Amino acid sequence: MNGEPAIDVRGLTKRFGRRTVVDNVSIQVARGEICGFLGPNGSGKTTTIRMLCGLLEPDAGEGRCLGHDLLRESRQIKLRVGYMTQRFGLYDDLTIEENLDFVARAYGMPTRRQVVDQALERLGLAARRAQLAGALSGGWKQRLALAACMLHEPDLLLLDEPTAGVDPKARRDFWHQIHTLAAQGLTVLVSTHYMDEAERCHRLAYISYGRLLATGTAEEVIEQAGLQTWELRGSDLARAAELLQQDGRWRVVAFGNAVHVSAARGADLPQWLARHAPQAPWRAAAVPTGLEDVFIALTEHAQDNFQ
Repeated sequence: MNGEPAIDVRGLTKRFGRRTVVDNVSIQVARGEICGFLGPNGSGKTTTIRMLCGLLEPDAGEGRCLGHDLLRESRQIKLRVGYMTQRFGLYDDLTIEENLDFVARAYGMPTRRQVVDQALERLGLAARRAQLAGALSGGWKQRLALAACMLHEPDLLLLDEPTAGVDPKARRDFWHQIHTLAAQGLTVLVSTHYMDEAERCHRLAYISYGRLLATGTAEEVIEQAGLQTWELRGSDLARAAELLQQDGRWRVVAFGNAVHVSAARGADLPQWLARHAPQAPWRAAAVPTGLEDVFIALTEHAQDNFQ
């Protein structure tokens, strides 16, 4: 068990009818690591997570999760995994305490009262224990959902877009809790659309249209992409974007009062502008390529699995 990854799967594939929604995906996550799982909507993130925790059986592939065979020992995996779904999955008409007590009963915990009290204290829910879950804000619902999936002290936490729809402070508090848990040895696989959250992860895996396109630290993923980026400023940037998009080498994204333009290394945006728009009121300055620039480029090159 020493040194064995918490997740080590190869060739995971899942089909629904004739459509392949996860196509030959391989992921390794070390114990105590926070792995960010990124990709656009419909890319296969949720399906992959459900295969990892034993809720879906892969059509192809193999591997181990927490030392258990993914295909033959899915029950053992379920007992050691905490899974937080995209949507709030607890009961709106039960209080916070009643919801946690229900989950503790489902796990057959002999000391569930003590376990529930500890969870309430650990996640700052004790003062709200009698509040109905349906009356909670998005941030407090998120905190309750995290408490519920941590009740049985799992070794692996699978979080499916856990911060969607919550305010920035709630997101910051949530990530503080996740890093605290990881420092204690918990392994976390978290799917997210937020680039600032991706940068908080130890490693990243990017999936698009069912295929894994990039893995590594944020720095490694950016380096592997082979992009260079400029920030374009000036007036009438909409016209600049329209002109650049006529040439397939440039990827153009609005960033506030500026436009980011990315291309493969070796391209020269200032030279291109001098040739194609010599009188235009635009200034191009090289800037570091960010994760968002990389992921936009990766998604544009991926083949849509609906086609």
